[in-house]
Amino acid sequence: QVHLVESGGGLVQPGGSLRLSCVASGSIFSSDVMGWYRQAPGKQREWVAIVRSGGNTNYADSVKGRFTTSRDYAKNTVYLQMNSLKPEDTAVYYCLLRRVLTTHWGQGTQVTVSS
Repeated sequence: QVHLVESGGGLVQPGGSLRLSCVASGSIFSSDVMGWYRQAPGKQREWVAIVRSGGNTNYADSVKGRFTTSRDYAKNTVYLQMNSLKPEDTAVYYCLLRRVLTTHWGQGTQVTVSS
C-alpha cells in the first residue's frame, strides 16, 4: 500500500514562491514515476510536472521555467518549487505516484495566489 501526503501550500502574493513537498510511505521503488497535478475551481485536473527514474523531468508549458520538481530518493519525497507565481496558478495541488498498472494520489494541498 502506498500513502502520499502533501504539504507546503498556502496563500502567496503574485510573483511569490512556494515549495510543496510530498512524502511517500509504503512500498516505494526508485522506478516509480512521481509528480504533480493541479485542479482549479470549476476546471479539470491538469498535469503540472513529473520526475522519472534517474531524475528526468517534464513540465506543462504553463509552468515551464517557473516550476521545478525534484525527488529525494532517500527520503521518498518529491518537491515542487514554484516561483513567479500567478493568480492562475491557484488550485489544489495533488501529488501522484505512477506505476505500470496503478496510480496513487495524495489528498491535495491548496495553493492560492492573490494580492
